[in-house]
Amino acid sequence: MAAGRPDRPAPLRRRQRPAGPTRPRHPRTNGGGVTPPAEIEVLRAGALTTVQDLGRPGWAHLGVPRSGALDPAALRLANRLVGNAEEAAGLEITLTGCTLRLTRATTVAITGAEVTVRAGDRAGDTGRPLSLPAGTVLRVGPARQGVRSWLAVAGGIDVPAVLGSRATDTLAGLGPAPLRDGDRLPLGVPTGEPAPVDVTIGATPAPELRLGVRLGPREDWFTPTALDRLFGSAYTISPVSNRVGARLAGAPLPRAVAGELPSEGIVLGAVQVPADGQPLIFLADHPTTGGYPVIGVVTDVTPLAQARPGTTVRFHGPQR
Repeated sequence: MAAGRPDRPAPLRRRQRPAGPTRPRHPRTNGGGVTPPAEIEVLRAGALTTVQDLGRPGWAHLGVPRSGALDPAALRLANRLVGNAEEAAGLEITLTGCTLRLTRATTVAITGAEVTVRAGDRAGDTGRPLSLPAGTVLRVGPARQGVRSWLAVAGGIDVPAVLGSRATDTLAGLGPAPLRDGDRLPLGVPTGEPAPVDVTIGATPAPELRLGVRLGPREDWFTPTALDRLFGSAYTISPVSNRVGARLAGAPLPRAVAGELPSEGIVLGAVQVPADGQPLIFLADHPTTGGYPVIGVVTDVTPLAQARPGTTVRFHGPQR
């Protein structure tokens, strides 16, 4: 998706693991044998499965966005269910699910979209800790409702941190590459006990989203008609959307200023308006600068994490 001039994200491609210190593997012996490393083996990666934690805030001045899970609360819940610290790295699984093999006995939890879960030959539940024997094949099915699921494993995913985070940034190329079939991910040492939870209640994605917007910094670059359309029209989420931003389709927002705007800072939730007048809401992997005017900022982008293409979006803001 084109995120705005001049910051146009490059296509995703396979990258080398980030440079820097890595964690050496020293197999432990047990009764003369060798204990294999604790890993996740990726049998089927799905459309887009990435390693995510709570992101890397504080680096925007160097051009690095926060990134991290699109729904931080869902990842925090999954981590609590398996006894991890809330900031531990897990997997963000997009739409089509994935299939994994766990090489050690462990506990996992899956939150977010409504999916079918199978652990070996038995059915599993979302929103509950699942105890798995070593060698279990875990299948996360396609999302029946929503878009993304978050998988936590006891001990967390122990890939090297980059700028204090293990998150995959699909725009800047930081962190581990999006998963591919055959990848192996090291697991950390469990530090807590799984939560004694019988069931959690997941949120059903709404057929229509109402998003609060604070105007600025460039609302004066748009006509009164544009502001009327922004708050009075329904938009739909375009299929050309991803972790960088949600592109919307609907009534174009005409500009009052026809000149060029020098690139300036972009924040999470910024509603940028390219030349075609169709608004774009920036998400976790957004660029830190952009050259199109920002008419306002969405106060909470979390609902967009589960919004499928075609979902209706309406904006509301201060009285004018």
